[in-house]
Amino acid sequence: NVSGALCISQAWPGMARTIYNDHKRFLETYLTPYPGFFFTGDGVYRTSEGYYQLTGRLDDIINISGHRLGTAEVEDVVNHHVAVAESAVIGYPHEIKGEGKMLAFLPLKHLSRGYCTAETLTAELQELISKKIAKYAAPEYVQVTHRLPKTRSG
Repeated sequence: NVSGALCISQAWPGMARTIYNDHKRFLETYLTPYPGFFFTGDGVYRTSEGYYQLTGRLDDIINISGHRLGTAEVEDVVNHHVAVAESAVIGYPHEIKGEGKMLAFLPLKHLSRGYCTAETLTAELQELISKKIAKYAAPEYVQVTHRLPKTRSG
């Protein structure tokens, strides 16, 4: 049971070899962080049985009050709430702190749409995140949506 960066030791067919007009960026992004390995940019959890579970992008970091926080870890806690179907967390600007606040977009489970008000849901999520991560990690605002935008691959 260990978490870390997903890195690959051998090339595979169709693997990216460069970034158009910026080979230096390709080397710095994918080959320099872990010499001898290709860094995918993803976090991974490996179970004691040898199964791998992707945990999210490692470069998707928000700086909240001087704390570097991965959006995936906040989304994981938010998704444990009984009313939440899925979530997307983003940082947004603050006049003094730079990127100092967090906003969560939440589609609710079909049966939970009448569960509670946005204010109640926000308070419950702030308490949940405060217990599981830290008080500074709780989103300032929660926006209930019908769905999250998706790419073709989901």
